[in-house]
Amino acid sequence: MISSYLTQAQLRVNANLISAELEKLEHYLAHTSLPETRWQYQIPELGEGGACSLFGYLQDEPFNLADFINKDSNTKLAQLQSIVNYVHAQTGVDWYGIYQSTDTDEGKQLLKLAYHGVPSRPLFPLTEAFAAGSNNVQVALSQKGRIINNVGKYLAQGGEYYTCDPKVKSEVCLPLFNAQNECVGIIDAEAFDNDFFDDKVLAILIACCIKIPHSLV
Repeated sequence: MISSYLTQAQLRVNANLISAELEKLEHYLAHTSLPETRWQYQIPELGEGGACSLFGYLQDEPFNLADFINKDSNTKLAQLQSIVNYVHAQTGVDWYGIYQSTDTDEGKQLLKLAYHGVPSRPLFPLTEAFAAGSNNVQVALSQKGRIINNVGKYLAQGGEYYTCDPKVKSEVCLPLFNAQNECVGIIDAEAFDNDFFDDKVLAILIACCIKIPHSLV
């Protein structure tokens, strides 16, 4: 299970470390009450071209998940939020979100189901054109993990990156796979420090990636 994930996502992280973190995660989920489900959340205005949020400017109306998923998904959403809370408690990451590939009236998109941190856009079109400026979409389409531990250096070397929150110094996007090894979503994690995502933090994130698909809606 772990080795299969690492191979498919093209990541090199110690499998034993991930196994230990997966055991801790499962113990936490088995012994912790589910948090309150968040069916609505505030979202920012979109910037030029819609590829990035206008940081600090929120839309008047909250985003409603019930417009995209069935209300019967309440328990699964709570399970996902529990994983989000765990990641934040264990790592101190500044932003973390779980997204699922979802069919919408505008085509297939990544839908944000649960998160910790400042408001951010709820939907990402799963298109090659949008992937050019979105780590989330690029990872979802390529099915390969992406680790940027120094955004400034990455940009200086010519990397493509949309800077929404200027405080973000490190980012990791990882794919989520179902039992058929199909990419069904991604996780996105951001930190305000360089070199934040060491092997320990990556092991926690990957352990969660292995567990999350069981609770997708």
